[in-house]
Amino acid sequence: MMAVPFAAPCAFVQAATRKSTRRRPTDPDWPDATQWQALKDAVGGHLVAVQPLLAPCGISPVAAACLAVTSNLRNPFYLGDQAAGTQVSGWLDAWTPAASTFALKAVSTADVVAGVNFAREHQLRLVVKGAGHSYQGTSNAADSLLIWTRAMNKVTLHDSFVPQGCEGRLAPVPAVSAQAGAVWIDLYHAVTALGGRYVQGGGCTDVGVAGLVQSGGFGSFSKGFGTAASSLLEAEIVTADGHVRTVNAGSDPELFWALKGGGGGSWGVVTRLTLRTHELPKAFGAAWGKIKASNDDAYRRLATRFVDFYADALFNPHWGEQVTFAPDNTLKISMVCQGLDKPQIEQVWAPFFDWVKASPEDFTIVERLSSWAGDARHWWDIEGNDSMIPDTRPGAPGHHGWWRGDQDQVGAWLHGFESLWLPARLLEPAQRQHLVEALLASSRHKKLDLHFNKGLAGASAEAIASARETATNPAVCDAFALVIIADGEGAAYPGLARRPPDLAAARGNARDIDLAAAALRQVAPHSGSYVSESNFFNADWKREFWGGNAGRLQGVKAQFDPDGLFFVHHGVGSEEWSPDGFTRL
Repeated sequence: MMAVPFAAPCAFVQAATRKSTRRRPTDPDWPDATQWQALKDAVGGHLVAVQPLLAPCGISPVAAACLAVTSNLRNPFYLGDQAAGTQVSGWLDAWTPAASTFALKAVSTADVVAGVNFAREHQLRLVVKGAGHSYQGTSNAADSLLIWTRAMNKVTLHDSFVPQGCEGRLAPVPAVSAQAGAVWIDLYHAVTALGGRYVQGGGCTDVGVAGLVQSGGFGSFSKGFGTAASSLLEAEIVTADGHVRTVNAGSDPELFWALKGGGGGSWGVVTRLTLRTHELPKAFGAAWGKIKASNDDAYRRLATRFVDFYADALFNPHWGEQVTFAPDNTLKISMVCQGLDKPQIEQVWAPFFDWVKASPEDFTIVERLSSWAGDARHWWDIEGNDSMIPDTRPGAPGHHGWWRGDQDQVGAWLHGFESLWLPARLLEPAQRQHLVEALLASSRHKKLDLHFNKGLAGASAEAIASARETATNPAVCDAFALVIIADGEGAAYPGLARRPPDLAAARGNARDIDLAAAALRQVAPHSGSYVSESNFFNADWKREFWGGNAGRLQGVKAQFDPDGLFFVHHGVGSEEWSPDGFTRL
């Protein structure tokens, strides 16, 4: 008799008592062709065998199919459109892209249910992917079934939304709903360019909406509007038992809370999210430039002056994004703001810019010190915007493009990556020099990127209050910035023709990243790390990612996924499994 992909509810209970070893294609009890065909029929044919991204190049490096891949490896939207695509091409000594055996390209929630039930019943390694924008490699795994939500990308605006079952208890608010395959540029286009409002999302336009919300979700203007997770009003999710749940503050509130920063890929397959939208400021703006100090003493003066300037003028809900301290004694400014016009921005930055220009013997302006402001509604416009790179593939949506500043991330092969939050107490006058010395000591090893929008200290009271209601490490509310220290090189996808990497140099870079982080931890010990942008090898990941929320998240995992169907590296419950997610320990 033909096996069906839909399991009865009792199968969920039975699965929890089985020996917890996932099946591989080489195992005798791997589903046979008839069973896979049954799943394919159940999902309208949307089940495909997956080949590695560069598989066409193994046949012929000059064939059209191969050139179609290699010519698009710098396009993040193309990579997201491939079943075997990953936004980075791996991590030294950590992970290498590995295609799933089959991918279920879901077009409906019913497709997702069929895939979850099939994976549970047949004890398969299950992977969930929307856009594949994971530094940790969590959206790919060999010998797995991939539930791929990329094709579910509808976006719907609401003038007044009330979560299901909350009628009469919660006031209606403007909102936007997005299916799991939507990326943030889809929401910015619908909500801001067309709708004249704002939704708090990610800085990288090609990041998946569902994945970012589940990781917490910082964007350029988070100090003004909070995290993406903070704006979540409701979600539809298929849990490990195959049930479709609509979760919000009144329905399955613990699961709803876990979805707000508890980490993607651990709770189920999110199929739809609804987020609160905000009144759009009249203007978004920016300030930028690059300064090189003539010697170490001058660099210390520059760093001291900037820390004072940040604490006195920029430590507020208006300003976000980053500055960079580098080993070559340069300070690069790449800041953005909301709610300020150009004269106001110029007034804010004039004291610092004038101070730099007054000492040409100490400071060289490598890149012009300048600022700008414009209509916020056109911030993500593609046409006429030199800061954006358009997706020019035939049939690509006209609003799809990515920031030029994000280009080096596309396809990168990481040597190492570290992040840590800097607590706001370091901005107190008595502590600032300790911060400066730590920044200088750290920057002797590696370049430091201080992302001010990824720490909520200095944010609006509403933004901080809403973040405390999420699963994100509460330390973020007391941190003024997230420091990211990372290095890598160009694409290294398996099968790509390239010069072999210098592994000794790559491991040297990784060691330097560790040394740079250690210098900062002298003034910011146990300050926490951001789950989506963190060290693959972080041994203290539970406390670093979630702080005091880790235990509560473990309880949610035990309630909704006791058998660990949903596994990702350093996800809640992952410590119960082998590193590849195939064997329960």
